[in-house]
Amino acid sequence: MINNLQDTVTLHNGVKMPGFGLGVFKVEEGPELVNAVKAAIKHGYRSIDTAAIYGNEEGVGQGIREGLQEAGISREEVFVTSKVWNADLGYESTIAAYETSLKKLGLEYLDLYLIHWPVEGKYQEAWRALETLYKEGRVKAIGVSNFQIHHLENLLKDAEIKPVINQVECHPRLTQKELQAFCEKHGIQLEAWSPLMQGELLNNEVLTAIAAKYKKSVAQVILRWDVQNGIITIPKSTKEHRIVENAAIFDFELTAEDLKLIDELNENHRVGPDPDNFDF
Repeated sequence: MINNLQDTVTLHNGVKMPGFGLGVFKVEEGPELVNAVKAAIKHGYRSIDTAAIYGNEEGVGQGIREGLQEAGISREEVFVTSKVWNADLGYESTIAAYETSLKKLGLEYLDLYLIHWPVEGKYQEAWRALETLYKEGRVKAIGVSNFQIHHLENLLKDAEIKPVINQVECHPRLTQKELQAFCEKHGIQLEAWSPLMQGELLNNEVLTAIAAKYKKSVAQVILRWDVQNGIITIPKSTKEHRIVENAAIFDFELTAEDLKLIDELNENHRVGPDPDNFDF
C-alpha cells in the first residue's frame, strides 16, 4: 500500500508507477488543462494520465513541461500514460498512433501505453505492436484498459508479454472484485478510472457518514478506499484546491469495518460504457 503521494507500485516488469495520479478525461485543450497539469506536478503529483481520444495531449504536454520547470524536477520523475484509440487498433496503425501521441505530448517516450478498449478482432494485433514498442525500448511499460476477464484470457493466450496494468472503471458502485482477483493472480495491476463516479457518489449517505467520522470529504474517503485496496487511482480535477484536497488522504486509515461498508455499496453499476456492449 502506498503511504504518500509519491509512493510507487512496482509493476511486474520492475517499472515503478506512482499509486496516485491525475486524470484529464473530458478536459479540453486550453489554459485550464495546462494549469491543472502544472498545478498537480507543483503539488507533488508524479503521474499524469491522458489518451489520444481525449484530444488534449498537446495541452497535457505543455502542462508537464511547465510543471517540471516549476517543481524543478526532470522528465524521468513524472510517469506519463496515454492510450491508443479504437480506430487505430492494428499493427502498423498502433505504432503510428504512438508516434502521434509522442509528437503531440512533445515527449521522447511514454512510461505507459495502453489499448483503450478491447475491440473484438483488433486488440490482438494492437498488442503485438505494443510488444514491439516495448521490446525496442521506446515505451517503459504496456497495458490495457477496459478489459474484462475474458478479454484478458484471450490476450494472454498469445501474448509474449503480459500487460502490466488493466485500467478500468472502478468505484464503490462498481468494485470490480472478481476482475481484481483475476488480475492479481496474473500479476496485472488494477487501476481505477472515474474513481469518484463522476461526482455521483458525493452525496451518498454511507460515504457521508464515514467521511464525517474521519473529518474528510467523501472524495477523500473513496480515494483512500482505492489505496487501501491496492488499486492505483487517477481522480480528475481542474481546480487547484481540489487537486490538492484529493491527494490529502495519507493521514488517516479506514477501518476494516468501513472498507466493508464501502464494498457493500457495489451494484455493478457503470457510468461509462460496458466493454461487452459498446458500439466501437
